Amino acid sequence: MDNEENTIEILKKDYNSILNKYDLPSFENLNKDFCIEKISETETEYLVREIRKIITDKFANYLRFVETFLHPANAPMFVLSIIKLITTDEKNKLIDIYGKLAKSEMKIVELDLEFFEEKEAEFIKNSYRLWQEIKKDLLVFVRNIEINWDAKPEVNGKNYFG
Repeated sequence: MDNEENTIEILKKDYNSILNKYDLPSFENLNKDFCIEKISETETEYLVREIRKIITDKFANYLRFVETFLHPANAPMFVLSIIKLITTDEKNKLIDIYGKLAKSEMKIVELDLEFFEEKEAEFIKNSYRLWQEIKKDLLVFVRNIEINWDAKPEVNGKNYFG
């Protein structure tokens, strides 16, 4: 455990050097939302790129999550039953989130193609702000699904699965 604590402390120290340079969110806040402490297991000269990769992974996962509800072509069966419960407002909110995450995905491709530390740091700042906005809306969506989980949507007078 000592070694793990030491690597995280080293990561925090390294992060503090770029924190002030680029006016990034605090280590604690970024770690809460993106689990950047995983980087402590990686040796790198480009800490901002490693942080960006972790953010990228999370955004990609949520992009696919939202896409599953908007375009359920190959979605699991439970998603198909949930879709019947989604209101127009919720769908519009998901479309908005999807657009923001897709735009971020394009920025990620640009950053992968050409490394500039300043652009990576700017992406981290912008992504943190974006996540603060998106996660609130996603949380409302997920909680609404949980509340309505046992509802039995009807299609042509029949239960969806019946």
